[in-house]
Amino acid sequence: MMTRAIPQTQVIEGSNKRLISLDLTLSNSESNKSPIVIFCHGYKGFKDWGCWNLVAEYFAQNGFHFLKFNFSHNGVTPNTPTDFSDLEAFGNNNYTKELADLEAVINWLETECSEKSRIQLDSIYTIGHSRGGGIVSLAAAKDSRIKKGVTWASVFDLTERLPKNTEEWRENGVVHQLNGRTKQEMPLYFQFYENTAMNKKELSIAYQGRKIRSPFCIIHGAEDTAVSLEEAIKLHEIIPSSELIIMEHTGHTFGSYHPWNSSQLPTELKEVVEETIRFLQD
Repeated sequence: MMTRAIPQTQVIEGSNKRLISLDLTLSNSESNKSPIVIFCHGYKGFKDWGCWNLVAEYFAQNGFHFLKFNFSHNGVTPNTPTDFSDLEAFGNNNYTKELADLEAVINWLETECSEKSRIQLDSIYTIGHSRGGGIVSLAAAKDSRIKKGVTWASVFDLTERLPKNTEEWRENGVVHQLNGRTKQEMPLYFQFYENTAMNKKELSIAYQGRKIRSPFCIIHGAEDTAVSLEEAIKLHEIIPSSELIIMEHTGHTFGSYHPWNSSQLPTELKEVVEETIRFLQD
């Protein structure tokens, strides 16, 4: 029986000097060094959502270090890791800040991580769920340190995910979106639109994805109602090095939800994890 992997929690500086909380779960492998997987959560998500802790443990039991983190402006804080207690930060988030946060995490691994001697820094892999998949795609296009990328239920067009009522948004300076789980009205300040428009080319997955040459795996549920399967097909078409895996009879979170009180992964998510491990080990 494998020993349970215990994560090490760290806090580092992210975008606008806001804090990034991260968990580093070390591999149970007896080898001197192991590859590392960096996991990026999605919109209205966080590193401790649903089954992500169990996912980290599963990877660690299969020979990978696993690092999951909170984007600096995702609305949770180190003191409230599972509650959206900082809606001001949430409203001031944008895609370029999330890209900068991922870069900061990789920089920290290379320079300041106390366990870097155990990490194969030439084997940095990334996984992104939903919007995090879009961030992983853009990062893989420009950061040669990322050797393999994986998306789970990823978006294809970040611009299309923005609210459509642009003029009202501009006039009021903010729009609100309901969080169906917490019933909070989540603010999005107009800077999000402005930043996306200003960096349109840099944030275009359709354009940047064609630059990806490292191995890339796209996993998507056939019954995803939050991000359609068509987006996964488009992503596959523009990334030359990609493979597409369609998971039948499952949706956007692969059977997971928050809070998750079981000690076992849902069957669908376990299949996703196993497919990912197979891809990363090839």
